Amino acid sequence: MKQDGAGVDLETSLGYLLKEASSVLRSAMEEVLRPLGMSVTHYSCLELLAQRPGLSNSELARGAFVTRQSMNVLLQNLEREGYVTRPAEAAVGKVLPARLTPRGRRSLEKASAAVRSVEVRMLSGMTETEQSDAFRSLQSMIRSLRDDDDGA
Repeated sequence: MKQDGAGVDLETSLGYLLKEASSVLRSAMEEVLRPLGMSVTHYSCLELLAQRPGLSNSELARGAFVTRQSMNVLLQNLEREGYVTRPAEAAVGKVLPARLTPRGRRSLEKASAAVRSVEVRMLSGMTETEQSDAFRSLQSMIRSLRDDDDGA
C-alpha cells in the first residue's frame, strides 16, 4: 500500500501486475523447456524462424527481446548443435539469414507443445470471452505505448 502521494501503488498498478504476470509466465515456460534442453530465448528463436524463415540476427533479437550480441551467441550455438543453418557468406551486406534444420523443427515441435500447455494452464480460469477481452486489452495497451514511442 502506498504510504504517501508519490510513487506507484503496487497493489493497484496494472503495469506492475503485467510485469508480475510476465515474470511468472517466463518462469513456467523455463520450467517446461528446461527438460528439453532449452531456454525461453532458445525456444523464441526457433519459433520465430519457423514462422519467418530467413530472419537476420537483429530481427531475431528484437523478436526474442534480447540484445543482438546475445542472439548472435545463441545462433552460433544453435548452428553448432545443428538446429539452424546460416550461409557462410552474406549475399547482401552483412546479414546471414538463419533457417531451421530438420533437427530444429523436431525440437521446436516438442517445445511448442510444452509452451502451449503453459498457456492453457494460464488461461484455464477464464472463459473464452474473458480470454478474448484480455487479448484485445493487451493489444490495445501495446498499440498505445508504441504510438507514443512513434510520436516522440
